[in-house]
Amino acid sequence: MIYVHIPFCRSFCIYCDFYSVAVCAGKEDAGQTGRFQKYCNAVVREAGLRRNEIIDSIRLYGSPDTLYIGGGTPSVLPLDVFRNMAAGIGKEVFGDEGHRYEEFTVEVNPDDICAGGPEYLKGLREIGVNRLSMGIQSFDDGLLKWMNRRHDAAGAVKAVDLIRRAGFRNLSIDLIFGISGLTDEVWQATVSEAVRLAPEHISAYQLSVEEGSALAELERAGKYAEADESLCRRQYDILCGMLAGAGYRHYEISNFARPGYEAVHNSAYWKRLPYTGLGAGAHSAVAGSGGVVEFRRWNPDDAEGYASASGVEPESEKLDADDIGVEEIMLSLRTAEGISRSLIPEHATSMMLKSGDLELLPGNRLRIPESRFFVSDAIIRDIVSEI
Repeated sequence: MIYVHIPFCRSFCIYCDFYSVAVCAGKEDAGQTGRFQKYCNAVVREAGLRRNEIIDSIRLYGSPDTLYIGGGTPSVLPLDVFRNMAAGIGKEVFGDEGHRYEEFTVEVNPDDICAGGPEYLKGLREIGVNRLSMGIQSFDDGLLKWMNRRHDAAGAVKAVDLIRRAGFRNLSIDLIFGISGLTDEVWQATVSEAVRLAPEHISAYQLSVEEGSALAELERAGKYAEADESLCRRQYDILCGMLAGAGYRHYEISNFARPGYEAVHNSAYWKRLPYTGLGAGAHSAVAGSGGVVEFRRWNPDDAEGYASASGVEPESEKLDADDIGVEEIMLSLRTAEGISRSLIPEHATSMMLKSGDLELLPGNRLRIPESRFFVSDAIIRDIVSEI
């Protein structure tokens, strides 16, 4: 299970605090292409150095054979750079440049898909990509401009059409709700358009103000205030109701899928399975001798240093038993599958079953009911405080 972080972006979204590096607009600029290739060569080099970790996570510890390329904006990469990186990882880790993954996801931007057209999408399929995750966020042009997104609503619709015509049958899109000033009517229209486009998977996130983002600067300057909880709750309920009516399964707090299209890679995160993060700013969950994730490892946020001949020194921490237990509760209770009852203190279980904050599933498992998903953070905090 491999995650690759591509930190390059042509512009920065107002809400984003992920590690990213600005690049110019043209994909074909020779100097920029060289920069991309140098970085991706370093990714391949790191994959080779961590081969045993990756192989063990799949063959010994139950992690799925997946590759997820995220960012940043991976779709700024020229096709040849993508092709070389994918082939290099396959060769270094599996001894096969054409290794086929159970799930191979690439995050894409609508603007890049429209610019690259059928040839770019055909190339991604030839590389082995079988799932695309596209950040649409809204179908309202005013909101998209405010977010500093590079596409408009028409471009998002065109990108979906191009993706379908290219033969992709597993598409995920991202949406954002809970924005101060976003009306229920505009939000309903966005969800309705998403349903009409019929992606196999939808991720929807409540806007939050993250330190280091442009939005945080606006908040400090008194130019933005977070939406009140009642608006956010109302828009979350609208989302859940409309997607349920359209046949999507609400399998994780922020994620909805048609049956059989739940994200394999991301689902493994919530199960605390080991994974290897490659690239500047990438994080990893590394198993100990018993196969349980016992270490967190991350590369510094330094793309230039990472791509240099000497590379960068990763940092790491060892998790103790309490850390592991808390993580398991926090991640498992985000999902519809929930967690084994034995992992939650019985007095907390009894209290929350009575209050309706938890419900009992077959197999003596507990989960947060969908009707309480919106307040899941508070429920999980209360459970963790009892440990």
